[in-house]
Amino acid sequence: MRLLVGSPRDYAWGSAMVIPRFLGSTPTERPVAEHWFGAHPSAPSMLDGDGELPTYLAGDPERLLGADVVARFGPTLPYLLKLIAPVRPLSLQVHPDLSQARAGHEREESAGVDPLLRNYTDANHKPELVYALTNFEAVSGFRAPRRAAELLDGLDAPLAREMLGHLQASPTASGVRAAFTQLLVSGADGGASAVEATAAACAARLRSGRSPSARTDTIVTHLASAYPGDPGTVAALLLNPVTLHPGEAMFVPAGGVHAYLSGFAVELMANSDNVLRAGLTPKRVDIPEVLETIDWVAAPPIRIAPEMFDECTGVYYAPVDDFELSVATLDGQHDRRFPGRGPRLLLGLDGELSVTSDADPDGVTVARGQCVFVAADEGTVRLSGTGRVAQAGVP
Repeated sequence: MRLLVGSPRDYAWGSAMVIPRFLGSTPTERPVAEHWFGAHPSAPSMLDGDGELPTYLAGDPERLLGADVVARFGPTLPYLLKLIAPVRPLSLQVHPDLSQARAGHEREESAGVDPLLRNYTDANHKPELVYALTNFEAVSGFRAPRRAAELLDGLDAPLAREMLGHLQASPTASGVRAAFTQLLVSGADGGASAVEATAAACAARLRSGRSPSARTDTIVTHLASAYPGDPGTVAALLLNPVTLHPGEAMFVPAGGVHAYLSGFAVELMANSDNVLRAGLTPKRVDIPEVLETIDWVAAPPIRIAPEMFDECTGVYYAPVDDFELSVATLDGQHDRRFPGRGPRLLLGLDGELSVTSDADPDGVTVARGQCVFVAADEGTVRLSGTGRVAQAGVP
């Protein structure tokens, strides 16, 4: 078992305080939006005092990852574990499925696209799971078309009336597609004033006390103050609002439109950094590629309840082959076997726990913010002490 040093990411939407304090480091004025633990080439973790994790894994992949993982995913970790701390909304985005990612990456590689201008930094899909450490706010997935129409109805703004017309003409996935496309294309074609007028109408309705969804109008107003004129602000009328309380989890599949608004969470995803942005960002936006990637079927957010392994440990099974998340909370009275197999990452969330294995009975101690890599050949892992730990593993 090897302790890892994660890689911070200083995206502008991140908190300067939350992740540094969680890790026990001194905050600076620089934002720390995410902190990565994994082997993605964009920001690989370091072994504590001994080189990069990808190099270590490449040295003996069959032993460290297991033959099954190497056969299915190649000689690297199939997942990426993160801490995420948005203090302001981050981009309205969607992630590609596996076939789209492979085709897009090959296309950009062949064309020699500048890495800074790429949509596809790798050839992998990016389904993801978010596990809340504090209240975590988001929008995710399309509302039922008739409910979206109710929220647009009565807004005194031309763009809102156009979107409403699409939904009334076809209260189906095709109507949702037409309304969302109208919004994104209007905003991209110099329609900031139309977007601002729609957001202003939501704010006026909220002030009047006649809103059919005060929560949605509040989100639109909040987004409009952060990104005035951006079509992503109005997209909240079409999307499901989500609040995750501590210990709750949500899965976002490939093709699912979403934006994280605020909070602090653990994120676990396939080993990819492919993000297609539709708005709410100063970064590159590619509307045609976004529209080709979206799953247009309206559905509620996919909340995942833990399946209890024992009274201390719950497992969040995502509907993908790349990862699963286990969370254990120990009170000092028990010595517990931790479920899982293959290569694992254990991240301390609270307190301090001793982690031992069949191959390493002395083990390591994991405190809050510390992460340890457990090789596939370590055998059974056991926990003792007082605290909480999250484990990324493979199904």
